[in-house]
Amino acid sequence: GDARVRGQTGVVSERRGSYPFIDFRLLNNTALSGEIGTKKKVKRLLSFQRYFHASRLLRGIVPQASLYLLDEDYLGQARHMLSKVGMWDFDIFLFDRLTNGNSLVTLLCHLFNVHGLIHHFQLDMVTLHRFFVMVQEDYHSQNPYHNAVHAADVTQAMHCYLREPKLASFLTPSDIMLGLLAAAAHDVDHPGVNQPFLIKTKHHLASLYQNVSVLENHHWRSTIGMLRESRLLAHLPKEVTQDIEQQLGSLILATDINRQNEFLIRLKSHLDNQDLRLEDAQDRHFMLQIALKCADICNPCRVWDLSKQWSERVCEEFYRQGDLEQKFELEISPLCNQQKDTVPSIQIGFMTYIVEPLFERWAQFTGNTPLSENMLNHLRRNKAKWRSLLHKQHSSSRSNDHSGQVTSSQEQTLNEEETP
Repeated sequence: GDARVRGQTGVVSERRGSYPFIDFRLLNNTALSGEIGTKKKVKRLLSFQRYFHASRLLRGIVPQASLYLLDEDYLGQARHMLSKVGMWDFDIFLFDRLTNGNSLVTLLCHLFNVHGLIHHFQLDMVTLHRFFVMVQEDYHSQNPYHNAVHAADVTQAMHCYLREPKLASFLTPSDIMLGLLAAAAHDVDHPGVNQPFLIKTKHHLASLYQNVSVLENHHWRSTIGMLRESRLLAHLPKEVTQDIEQQLGSLILATDINRQNEFLIRLKSHLDNQDLRLEDAQDRHFMLQIALKCADICNPCRVWDLSKQWSERVCEEFYRQGDLEQKFELEISPLCNQQKDTVPSIQIGFMTYIVEPLFERWAQFTGNTPLSENMLNHLRRNKAKWRSLLHKQHSSSRSNDHSGQVTSSQEQTLNEEETP
């Protein structure tokens, strides 16, 4: 049977519990209220993207990204950017504008080509493009952070990590394809709220996955559904496709921030004992999990202008959840109270307790390559800038508000949040 988990994934059901009917799409963009009369908007608001895609596919219509309608000058600039896709200062926001919002599709087509995956797996280009469009459209563009641009950013970071000498020399085409697919699809159909929110509002996904890695399980199952629906891998032996599906799940589930310590302890053990054998598929898979975890939370390691944009976006998403919780008289989740949780304090805590420990270990694994050193330098500089901004906030407020202070208690709070 189809492994997809579908239905009204974008709403909080009122069938269980006493919470009102909440539509995340309306939450994310109140401007939509004047547009929901159209058939297409209604389908999107009710999270019927899969129905929409399926109906197009059944009619034999190949979805076309609007990339090819762009001015030649924009296409030329986008191509020029792709020639530097392995550079760490790659500006995904600019690239998304140049591709008219098709950054994920365009990036994936390019990377599958340069890594030789299309030829190796004998993939049909029309089917491949159709699948990438399905993935891109399954992200909620109304989310400030968990959207297709974030997925493209994570995919570009993963491409950089796959080229690290310590890893690259051992990777098979299957490893590379899995790494890129997992990066691209790791947050598909993200509702813009975190797991604790889904649990306390008794969302059907929380029940389905028994409150364990709820979002990550949904991202994985949604990805499998699209893979099967597109028939991208239908020409491969069944045991191969089953293995790909399981490994995709293992990679995507590794992005659950609640499992951060589990992976850090295991990585530290491997590095201390020097017992990583990358000739072994199991050890390579573990390092792909670590690479994806790094790519998922690499924003603080980017250049300041990009890093700051991502920080503001993720906090905006937190604050929207907090506003929603306040509106429906729910307890406001940690980090989601705009009056108490400032962007600098959230980011300093996140960098200190989540990002630094992981990237220091990654640098140890890679052998302190130029990329690893560059990322750690950006991380330290960005943290210093947030500290400076926090100090200015405190000076200007001249109040006794302690909300900006960063303490070790934030570690537990951050571990309970969906990865920024």
